Amino acid sequence: MADTRPRRRRLDLLSIAVAPVGIGVILLAQRADGGLLASLMQGPAALIVLGGTLGAVLLSFRPSELARAVRAALGAFLVPDDNVDTLAATLTSFSVRAHRVGLLALENEIDAISDPFLRHGLTLAVDDTPHATVQEFLAAEKAARDAHDEAPARVFEAAAGYAPTFGILGAVLGLIRVMEHLDAPAMLGSGMAVAFVSTAYGVGAANLLLLPIAGRLRERAAVASQHRDLVVQGVSAIHQRLHPRLVAQKIGVYTEDVPAVDGIHPRPTRRGTRQVRLAS
Repeated sequence: MADTRPRRRRLDLLSIAVAPVGIGVILLAQRADGGLLASLMQGPAALIVLGGTLGAVLLSFRPSELARAVRAALGAFLVPDDNVDTLAATLTSFSVRAHRVGLLALENEIDAISDPFLRHGLTLAVDDTPHATVQEFLAAEKAARDAHDEAPARVFEAAAGYAPTFGILGAVLGLIRVMEHLDAPAMLGSGMAVAFVSTAYGVGAANLLLLPIAGRLRERAAVASQHRDLVVQGVSAIHQRLHPRLVAQKIGVYTEDVPAVDGIHPRPTRRGTRQVRLAS
C-alpha cells in the first residue's frame, strides 16, 4: 500500500528568493532616477499606514484569527506536501482490497492514516453507513475545512483593502501639516514627504506584500480542496463497492496519471483516453 505518512516539509527557497524582487525593483528605479532612498524612509508615514491597517484588521477579525493568518503566511513559504498521486494510489489500493476481501479488511488500516478527512471517510464506509449519509457528512466536513483554509487569505485581503486607504489618510494629514505651516518653509518639506510617502507605503504594502500572500494562501487552499474532492470521490466509489478499475478511472482525473497499484495499470488507447486493466 502507498505510504500516507506526512513528509517533512522544506523551505521553498525559490519563493523566498523572489519575494523581495518587487520591492527591490522599485528601490532600484528610485535610485536610478537620482532619488535618495532615505527619502522613502518616513517613520510617521509607516506608523499611519501599518498601525492603522493593523487596528482596522483587529476590529474586523479576532486576534486568534490574525495569529492563525500570520502562521499560515509563514507556512506558505514551505514546499507544499502535494501528494495527490500518492493519495490516488492509496485509494486505488484500498479499493482493490475492499473488492477482493471486503470493506472490513480496511479497518486495520484506518488508524495508520495521517489525513483526518480520509480517515473519517473510510471509517464511515467501513461502518456500513448509508451512502447518502456518507456523502452528506463528507460534503459538510469538506465545506467546513475549505472555509477554514480560506480564512487566512481573507485576513490579508482585508488588510490589502485597508492599507491604501490609510495611505491616503496619511497623505491628507501630511497636507494638513503643510497648510498649517505655510509661513514656515522649513516645515513644508517634511509635511510633503509624509503626504506622498504614506500613499506609496499604502499602495506598496497592498500590492507587493498583502495581496501576493493572500493569493498564495488561496492557491494552497485550492490545492487542499482538490485533495478533499479526490478523497470524497474515492471513498464514495469504495463504499459503493465499484470495481477497482472504475475507481482508478474515477480518481484518475485528479492526477497526472492513473496510479498503477496491485495490478491496475494505465494504458492509453488510440483515442488518447486512458484505459485501466485489472491484471488477473
